[in-house]
Amino acid sequence: MSTTVTRECLTEEKAAFSQASQSRPRPLRVCMITYSFYETDNRVMRYAETLAKRGDHVDVLALQRDGLPKQEQLDGVNLFRLQRREVNEKGRLSYALRIVQFMFRAMYQVSAKHLRERYDFIHVHSVPDFLVFAAWLPRLLGTPVILDIHDILPEFYNSKFGSRSSSLVFRFLQGVEKVSGTFAGHVIVANHIWQERLLSRSVQAGKCTVVLNSPDRSIFKRTESKLRPKERFSMLYPGSINWHQGVDLAIRSFGKIRAQVPHVDFHIYGEGPLKADLVALVQELHLEDNVLFHKPIALREMAKVIEGADLGIVPKRSDNFGNEAFSTKILEFMAVGVPVIVADTMVDKYYFNDSVVQFFHAGNEDDLAHRMLELIQNPERRRLQAEQATRFVNKNDWTAKKHEYLELVDGMVARQPAQ
Repeated sequence: MSTTVTRECLTEEKAAFSQASQSRPRPLRVCMITYSFYETDNRVMRYAETLAKRGDHVDVLALQRDGLPKQEQLDGVNLFRLQRREVNEKGRLSYALRIVQFMFRAMYQVSAKHLRERYDFIHVHSVPDFLVFAAWLPRLLGTPVILDIHDILPEFYNSKFGSRSSSLVFRFLQGVEKVSGTFAGHVIVANHIWQERLLSRSVQAGKCTVVLNSPDRSIFKRTESKLRPKERFSMLYPGSINWHQGVDLAIRSFGKIRAQVPHVDFHIYGEGPLKADLVALVQELHLEDNVLFHKPIALREMAKVIEGADLGIVPKRSDNFGNEAFSTKILEFMAVGVPVIVADTMVDKYYFNDSVVQFFHAGNEDDLAHRMLELIQNPERRRLQAEQATRFVNKNDWTAKKHEYLELVDGMVARQPAQ
């Protein structure tokens, strides 16, 4: 189908959703299902809090981190933590079993809650796509369901486990993607490159909307603490520690310049299957005094850490999944006035230019080291880049985009027959 026809379909559907949103008769009952830690998942938290703030009842079924209660209310959102998870899967079987276990627990919870008091709307977050079938009973009874694809699963699987696009598993996951998209009433995807991919192989035109990983400015905002002088310069990487993220490249690059900038520390916040390897790499390069690892923290706390950084690093690889995965970290750095160095991946060059980020050649340790040194030693350049980035993010943050999501939700609910 041509791009022109696709745009016409999306325009017509958006107009219908907008009209329905304006006539919303009452608060909605909403359930979100996500195989992630809610308190650190910016995308899920942003949706849930937006609905709760306008008066909707929002339940979230998510993973549980040690030390946190199984059930609590956070900023108006009712959070149910169903299962613990260590983010350390290096094997396919353990990864799949944990997901399937969570899916059945979520299926039981959402079905039981729906039978007690009907949900108006279900929002399921992928990875994995098939988690959407946890909502089969509400869907059967007429409740609209959205599948929100944070990462496209076939390519994500290839990157995580070193598989190939010609493999049977990859083709099987494409089939799962198509069936899951057909089951859902609407599909949200995290960037325009992936939207085109889904429209070409899995999802009907007019049934797929892009919602970027935009920062919530009530959380990511610049404060006076940013102006306070600091003794040491702080570089920061916050996020998962997987191969496609390229954190090992950033460590090696920093090792090349550490002697020239002994006042600089590189902070890494996150967990993942490669963390032990990165700790060993830091020891091998004798960087223990300057490269510091931290456990993941709640999103609001992380926003303060990001604001306190002097330079953000997003070192993704371009020869795998990272080439197309849009990183929310970039816009979060921009929102709090922190300049950021970014790999010149396809997706990042699609959205950004050299005025708002500092690109380096993806996978090139020497070029990344050069860019690090360049920005560390040039405060005026950092200031100018941060100013340009602030203008950019002001047009693309969640405040500017959330009405599109609310219109989508209200339109889907309004089009369902009364139960």
